[in-house]
Amino acid sequence: MQATAYTFDPVSRGGSVLLDDGTPLPFDAEAFDAGGLLLLRVGQRVRIRTEGTGDDRRVVFVTLQTYPDPGA
Repeated sequence: MQATAYTFDPVSRGGSVLLDDGTPLPFDAEAFDAGGLLLLRVGQRVRIRTEGTGDDRRVVFVTLQTYPDPGA
């Protein structure tokens, strides 16, 4: 699933993303570390994985959204 980085704290490595419908979802350092990122800028498109439903839904993986090279 895709989302947009909404907040990020480089000290705690946690933050939140906005789903495309505008719903904010927080993520913790464990989800950030699972994606292998070193830094995240607000506004970047990210790929996420979630677990749970409703109020128990949480982000378990955050990484950058990459696009294929049209020239490749």
